[in-house]
Amino acid sequence: MQHRPIDEPVRPHPSTESDSGFTTGAGVWDAVAGPDPATVDPAVLGVLLARHGWRRRGGAAGRYARWTAPGPSDGATSLLVPESRAFPDSDDLLGEALTALARCAAPSAREVLVSLAVPSDEIRWWRDVPEGPSGTASWTAQEQLRSAARQMLLAAALAARGRAGYYGARHRRQAQTSLEGVLVGPAPGGRALTAFVPVEAGRGAVVRLHHALHAAREAVDYKRATGGMDAFDSAVEAGVSRELTDAVIALVHGSEGTRIGLEWSPAAGVPEGCAAHPEAVEFSPGDLPALREAGARYLHGESSVAVRITGTVVRMRRSGPRGAGTVRLRVLAGAEVPYVRMVLDEEAYRIAGHAHLVGLPIRVHGQLESRGGFRRLTGADSVVPVQVDDAERDRLMKSLQENLDFFEEACGGE
Repeated sequence: MQHRPIDEPVRPHPSTESDSGFTTGAGVWDAVAGPDPATVDPAVLGVLLARHGWRRRGGAAGRYARWTAPGPSDGATSLLVPESRAFPDSDDLLGEALTALARCAAPSAREVLVSLAVPSDEIRWWRDVPEGPSGTASWTAQEQLRSAARQMLLAAALAARGRAGYYGARHRRQAQTSLEGVLVGPAPGGRALTAFVPVEAGRGAVVRLHHALHAAREAVDYKRATGGMDAFDSAVEAGVSRELTDAVIALVHGSEGTRIGLEWSPAAGVPEGCAAHPEAVEFSPGDLPALREAGARYLHGESSVAVRITGTVVRMRRSGPRGAGTVRLRVLAGAEVPYVRMVLDEEAYRIAGHAHLVGLPIRVHGQLESRGGFRRLTGADSVVPVQVDDAERDRLMKSLQENLDFFEEACGGE
């Protein structure tokens, strides 16, 4: 007998897109307030304009600079940006420059405004994909690029929470939550994509990605030169994992090569231990065999973990009124996974069912198996009910009342 899990939150898909072409887990570009001219540092604005291809066309030395948008000069947007706030008209000039950026149709203008509104580190992906008729790319190329970039950000967020060769379901919910503020621009032709990762919540993940990409590149080079996989073992400490190698494979697959580059937020400065202007890291189809072998090595090398889990029963199933049965728990404590499944003997199965009937979670010992992504507990024993506060017990009882028939049948048989 099966029953749909209760109390399992439904999360929005991370690829929800706005009409503006930006993607974020927490909102869309239109919902992000524009930068306040009073808080904008003229030096930061100048760095961002140069980074995004705007051209400096002179100006009064030491007072202001004139910038024009990328592309043909005829009719291009022109900005007058003060060098500092030391002059009486600096605030007025900054306000006019930001208004001109907001009205500019160039994609780079919007990217500058995003970085000013939410100080962010920038991650850029480039894919060399074959061209179709009239220079077009396959219609699937854009989604392939977005999906691979999403995988890579998640792998970086996982590595920021702890080092492992393979995470499976561990830390995944927390890692996804840490990426909810990321803004991702359009991916024209599936060849280029930029992500803006807010410094406050995401810098740790970007720093980890910086180190992991270079470590992965070095490990691939070592493998191709010597045939040895030792460099991949030490690369785990830098943040390389099965999840990262899968992301790089997805990025390279179907292309003639790919590059990943990082730019630090000028407002936040360069993080300790990182280059001020990191070189882009490149991967090619020739690297795929080494990356696939490394991914398999990480998957099989990660051992099971002894845990003591506290959780609430959300599903029970057995073939008859007696004997062992399968139980699914929503994890409250003891493991960085949202749910686990386990097989319990008849007595433990009865205890689990009765604990839920009276609104209590259970505590259980066992081995969290790497097979299946750390979603299964083997050798489960010492099942006991756990006391909780009144508010949590009321919530559990409400869930039970909504599914009473199921649990009466699942736990019956006396």
